Amino acid sequence: METQRKSSEDDCGGQRGLLHTWKGYSYSVTPERLLLPRPVLQVALGTRHSVLLVEGGQVYSLGVLPWKQSQASETTTPTLETALSGQRVVAVAAGSFHSGAVTEDGGVHMWGDNGAGQCGLSGLSTVPNPTPVALVDSDTGAAQTVPVLELACGEKNTLALSVLREVWAWGSGCQLGLNTTVFPVWKPQKVELLKGRYVLQVACGASHSLALVRCLGPQDVHRPPVDKCRQCNQLLYTMTDKEDHVIISDSHYCPLGVEMTEDEGKLEAPAPTQGLKTSPSEPVLPSHIASTSDSASSAPAANTDNTSDPSNNQNSEEEGARLANGGQLGSTQSRGGVPGVKSSPYPDEQAVKDYLKKLSDNTQAEAKTAAGGLHALLPSVGGIGSSTTSSTLNNLVASCASAVGERVASTYEALSLKKMMNFYLPSSASRSEGVAGVGDNTAERVREEDSMQGKKSCSTGDIREEEAEGLRRRLSLPGLLSQGRYAVHLLSSSYALLLSPRLLRKAGRPKMRAIALTPMGPGVPEAQEVLPTLQTEVWSWGHGEQGQLGHGDNLARLQPLCIKSLNNKEVVRVAAGAHHSLALTAQSQVFSWGSNSSGQLGHMETPSTVPRLAKLSDGIRVWDASAGERHTLLLADGDCIQPIIYYSGQQVKEGEEERLSEEPSQQEGREEEEERPLGYTQQPVLLPFCMNLGYVSSVFAGGRKCMALSDRNVMGFIASLHELASAERKFYCKLCSIKSQIIRPLLELDTLSSVLGQVALGLLQTLTGQFSTLCHMTGQHATSLTANLRRGRDVNSLLILDHSKIFLDCHNDFCSTVGNFQVMGGFQALTKPSLDFFGKSPELLQRLSECGEENPTMADLLVALFYLPTRHLHDYGRLLLKLATCFEVCSSDYQKLQDSCSKFEALTLQLKRKKKEAEYTFHFWKSFPGKMTDSLRKPRRRLICESSNKALTLQNAGRFSVNWFILFNDALVHAQGVAPCKNLFSTHHIFPLATLWVEPIPEEDAGPHGLKVITPEETLTLLASSPMEKSKWLRAINQAVDQVLTGPGQDVASGGSAQKSEPPISRTASYTFYKDGRLKEATYEGRWLAGKPHGRGVLKWPDGRIYTGTFKNGLEDGFGEFVAPNKMLNKNDHYQGQWKDGKMHGLGTYSYTSGEVYDGFFQDGMRHGHGMLRSGKLNTSSPSVFIGQWLQDKKTGYGVFDDITKGEKYMGMWQDHLRQGTGVVVTQFGLYYEGAFKDNKMMGTGILLSEDDTTYEGEFSDDWTLNGKGVLTMANGDYLEGSFNGEWGSGLKVTGSYFKPHLFDSDKDKTRVVKLGCLCVRAEDKWHAVFEECWRYLGCEAPGRGESQKAWENIAVALTTNRQHIQDSPEMLSRSHSKTLESLEVIPQHVGPITMERYHTIRLYLIKACDTPLHPLGRLVETLVAVYRMTYVGVGANRRLLHQAVNEIKSYLSRIFQIVRFLFPDLPEEGGLISEPTTNPQDEKESASPDAPLDSPKPSRVVSSSALLLPVLLPRLYPPLFTLYALEKEKEDDVYWECVLRLNKQPDLALLAFLGVQQKFWPVSIPASLPTLGQKQQVISSTKDICFASAVETLQQISTTFTPSDKLQVIQLTFEEITQEVQSLLKQDFLWSMDDLFPVFLYVVLRARIRNLGSEVSLIEDLMDPCVQHGEHGIMFTTLKACYYQIQHEKIT
Repeated sequence: METQRKSSEDDCGGQRGLLHTWKGYSYSVTPERLLLPRPVLQVALGTRHSVLLVEGGQVYSLGVLPWKQSQASETTTPTLETALSGQRVVAVAAGSFHSGAVTEDGGVHMWGDNGAGQCGLSGLSTVPNPTPVALVDSDTGAAQTVPVLELACGEKNTLALSVLREVWAWGSGCQLGLNTTVFPVWKPQKVELLKGRYVLQVACGASHSLALVRCLGPQDVHRPPVDKCRQCNQLLYTMTDKEDHVIISDSHYCPLGVEMTEDEGKLEAPAPTQGLKTSPSEPVLPSHIASTSDSASSAPAANTDNTSDPSNNQNSEEEGARLANGGQLGSTQSRGGVPGVKSSPYPDEQAVKDYLKKLSDNTQAEAKTAAGGLHALLPSVGGIGSSTTSSTLNNLVASCASAVGERVASTYEALSLKKMMNFYLPSSASRSEGVAGVGDNTAERVREEDSMQGKKSCSTGDIREEEAEGLRRRLSLPGLLSQGRYAVHLLSSSYALLLSPRLLRKAGRPKMRAIALTPMGPGVPEAQEVLPTLQTEVWSWGHGEQGQLGHGDNLARLQPLCIKSLNNKEVVRVAAGAHHSLALTAQSQVFSWGSNSSGQLGHMETPSTVPRLAKLSDGIRVWDASAGERHTLLLADGDCIQPIIYYSGQQVKEGEEERLSEEPSQQEGREEEEERPLGYTQQPVLLPFCMNLGYVSSVFAGGRKCMALSDRNVMGFIASLHELASAERKFYCKLCSIKSQIIRPLLELDTLSSVLGQVALGLLQTLTGQFSTLCHMTGQHATSLTANLRRGRDVNSLLILDHSKIFLDCHNDFCSTVGNFQVMGGFQALTKPSLDFFGKSPELLQRLSECGEENPTMADLLVALFYLPTRHLHDYGRLLLKLATCFEVCSSDYQKLQDSCSKFEALTLQLKRKKKEAEYTFHFWKSFPGKMTDSLRKPRRRLICESSNKALTLQNAGRFSVNWFILFNDALVHAQGVAPCKNLFSTHHIFPLATLWVEPIPEEDAGPHGLKVITPEETLTLLASSPMEKSKWLRAINQAVDQVLTGPGQDVASGGSAQKSEPPISRTASYTFYKDGRLKEATYEGRWLAGKPHGRGVLKWPDGRIYTGTFKNGLEDGFGEFVAPNKMLNKNDHYQGQWKDGKMHGLGTYSYTSGEVYDGFFQDGMRHGHGMLRSGKLNTSSPSVFIGQWLQDKKTGYGVFDDITKGEKYMGMWQDHLRQGTGVVVTQFGLYYEGAFKDNKMMGTGILLSEDDTTYEGEFSDDWTLNGKGVLTMANGDYLEGSFNGEWGSGLKVTGSYFKPHLFDSDKDKTRVVKLGCLCVRAEDKWHAVFEECWRYLGCEAPGRGESQKAWENIAVALTTNRQHIQDSPEMLSRSHSKTLESLEVIPQHVGPITMERYHTIRLYLIKACDTPLHPLGRLVETLVAVYRMTYVGVGANRRLLHQAVNEIKSYLSRIFQIVRFLFPDLPEEGGLISEPTTNPQDEKESASPDAPLDSPKPSRVVSSSALLLPVLLPRLYPPLFTLYALEKEKEDDVYWECVLRLNKQPDLALLAFLGVQQKFWPVSIPASLPTLGQKQQVISSTKDICFASAVETLQQISTTFTPSDKLQVIQLTFEEITQEVQSLLKQDFLWSMDDLFPVFLYVVLRARIRNLGSEVSLIEDLMDPCVQHGEHGIMFTTLKACYYQIQHEKIT
């Protein structure tokens, strides 16, 4: 705004907010201009004073101000209210004799007459100066002050609208709406009845109040249904039997209005959720239906006297409203509501039946119960969802009807009819004539309504205003019944309805159509929060003597009550005069009601107790209205942009001026008299001087005065704003006329569905729905622009700038739906019904569609009519540009306006193009040959170009074949046929554009002008007739493909011209294959590259097979999941793993339907390589596990088979699923066999040992069956030699000799010990496949063949791909794990001489690599650990396997070491040395000192596989291995342990003595357990477990370590502890001799009490690094071993 202001030469004050004032109306009057220092923002007029708010927030008063203490109580010049200085006021209000102001922070200030408490300050009769009044809300617990938005003041009361949109009131009179009888109310109180509703505006008359309330939308609270008035306990809905028909009435009137009740108070503020529409803003069924001329018999019944029967008079509308909010029956909006919530007082269907049964027995047929019963009937169905619309309900009602008899059923007919009308008759949200009907004789209808109004004014809605808002409104019973009365006529068995013939015709229709003409919920999804709402209600309360409440009577209301007849009228503003009320609608019409003593209502009804339209000539659109004591001012659009002012009310003659200035008290007595002599207007009159006032932005009326605020048109800015608003209002009225006069009548035609057919009818419904949405949005926007004119006149509050997307999208969608309908020939099909309806003279259509052609056809008129809204976009662009020119080019406002303008212009162009495309396509279908039309014609399909002119031909086509190419916006169609035949094109094929690639063929390849079209299953070469045609087709196809890929709406900004030259060659799309082959009828969805699936995707076959994963060149490749259903078992096979060239290849897991699971490697779709097969669960018939090598789907090579049922484990060679070659079997009963197998049996030479060491060596013929020569050795050494026959354990036949060795022949004894391990598979031959797999990962065909550089690259690739795979599913990986991965990505230097430092780096790298299964080495270690455990756990824990287990570990070490040396070629071989650079002797000495770690005992380092790899491998293999050692050493360990326990009973000194420890080594005293300084504890004869305690503790740690080197380290530390203790005893350096040391160490070993010391010793011995054996560690270990044997053989004397 700043920029715009600067650009005017004048001072800013003189241009805006100019105030003009005049008294009443007379022909000679000219308004005088009131001069104020600043622009006026708002004016409020009291009876004889005015309050003015100017820019900057200051307030001026003017007129008669008796409450001021100053001498002159009347001022003609505005005086500043100084009490408000320092406050920034944002709104003012004036009552008859008091005023109010609202400050920026929401504070309220009141002053003036306070006789009735209207200033909210107790104890004062007048308040001279503005004084703060607080609104304190105590509901919230702690009392809080509520900020206020606006005030409205009446004669004796004040209303405030809070920020929370709640109404507060204080003062006196029933117009407060408070539940109280004690007046005045000094303290502001909340109007409880409006709590929980969103109030938009409040207005006060002298003694009545109005509130504009947002309809309870789907997002608002549901209230329980009510069927009785809560105060007078009368039924709200009654049914009365009259001879042959039933009257259902809702005309209950409770004089008190409506009482507040608890659950009412609990209503919450609207929450913005989508749900059912529940509100009194329900479309209302008008009362006059029942009394149209045909239903004569019902007329007397309806003609109830207004006054005589209070219970059956005016319905209590609020109860109706409350009812309307409860008991939803379901709506056609399936997501709505709270399904299944019971909102009925009756429990279930049965209860309803019982209730109705009871009811039918009641012979008097009391109206009350019947209504109650009905009321219960429907809601109890709970939330019948949309899909069942009426069937469920009909069933329930049918079942009830049988119990109740015809009366209730007939009532239900009425309800069904209502429901049907709800489906059919869309609402007046868009009616330009308001009350008057459409298509019938309007005048007659109005007269009928008015006569009816006298009898019972329930609502002046027209039946056509019913909106088929099944989607948005719910159909609850109270809603049905509250629509006035039905007369239901019973004829024997069929129920004919006594309604107008037109309705009967509708009722008899075979098919019901639900047509929603009002947008569902808000017009546009985002529009809800942004645009002002049009779905409003007007509530009124207070005194009603003059009918100013609008409820159709003259009764007062103590509580707010909804004026039903204004529902659906889209009221956007209300105003209240002294005794009359005005409502201004979005369609720029004015409804007025109340006192008409001076013609102030603008129509001739006097007085009017219901809202009626003020009579204004056509084309006058009112957008601001204000009401004074007896006059009304209207601000309207005329023919030009400048607003015009209308006046209706008292006309003041020249001589009457002084009578108007009399005191009000005198006037009241002369009221009667005045009405005659003073003239008044019969309808609103144009004020001639309004054109001189400039651009009026708002008008004010009050007392006898009128005021207007206007602006001068600086730089055309104001004019442009007015023009924009005016154009939008005009456009909205136009759309509403089209909706009510053309669309609705067309939709209601009976013949529609038969003429259009299902598809076109659906499209028409979508189209009308979109039209309504657009219409509604336009109305909302018009309202918002009008509000902007009234308040800010500021460019920044234009929604069209910040929210242009809402407008653009809405227009775009609408234009598309018009095009879709047009393409399908909808407008042609509508021609006949339209001609029938609008007759041969389509003037109405021509006028509304603004069609300029001479004699247009009906179809052209309809097309022009529906494309009308798109023309309006150009107006937006034009007006925004006009506004932009008011600003300097560099300003941000200019930029904003310019951007929006270009957006609208671009869309205008785009929609013009869309329209052309639709027309072109429509004409193409008209001329298109025969059958293909039906299959190819789709609503969204548009023609781009076609080759009927032979512009494009197929290369190498036959002589007589004809080829036709048609390019649509979604597919390329290739039609083929043979020339001479009658039906030229016999076949056609559709190529979807999403999977179509086109490229030009170089001239030399295919001759001139060739194009290559690639689709997933075909490649066509097309020849164009000329280079121009070639480039045209190439560009057209590429653009169409690009459009399909980027999706609709992408080209709005670019205008379509600047599209990319080529669509991406790689894209995401879906395609179903049709040719024979592996993929026939399979559907692929995912990434493509040049016609082939490439990247991630999903492939589904019709038989249920599904592949999800990556593709490469059209084949499954990479990681993927595959599911194949097994029809027999009704389960799925499931594979997850690697693929290559369309087959399973690499690592994967296959779960078979049989329950078997294979986990391992595949090649060419078969199990191949190392794998594990688990079959059966542990409790099924044959659980077993095989782990080993596979060759082309068969077990071949080394493998371990654990048969859990038999309790046997086989470790050996396989061939074709059979055990073949050498192998070992162990059983759970301790049997051990090693030897030859053939054809799955033990056959050939073998050795069999039983648990007690009985051994057989010899020939076998079957499992456990001896057959042939052999030797059987007993446990005691006796043996049999000969030939054996029979199964082991069940009696053997023996032919041979028995030997008992000599007791002294010890040599012979030794020879008989069987050497195990010769007949089993060598350790080096085990698990070849596992190691080969690792080598293959590193890129070597065979172990050691390859380049280490390549291997490192492969490792990097493996890590990266695995990492990406894991990033997709991060839960697989802990944080420490990812850190390890990151550190592994740094490749250690692997070339060049190895130093100690590099050796350490390598060692650390290996530890990390073996830690993660994503690294090939880690994967290898993981697999080895798995197979090792698989072999030696469970049945495999057999002591005879120890030797093999140890050898297997050693073979692992050497084979892994080979890989490590391949990766680090410069690493010395096993046993090689790394020399350490020696610096000075000092360092050397240090490195050898006992504290130095084990790794560096010498300056040079021996490289060994065990030193490098055991620390990684052994901890994982330790449990099964140590178990084998413990089993093997069990007997020796038992002997040793017994001795340890026995000797440990001795106290320390006795034991030392017994072991022969020299006395000088005996500790005499040791540090006390709780030492005070330097205190020692004497060792006495009974002391136990105290001597050498630290050494004992150290040695005990041997059991907590894994590797031999760690265990040796522990032994070394133990020796150091002993030495330290002895040195402290002897107080000198000391060198041990073995004789001295051994007993002391023996003592420590005994005291350490290590249970499996024998196993520990054997493990160290077997796996110790050979280079250590002869060093210091070797000696220490020998000492420990000696102690072990010594303890076993110790004899206690």
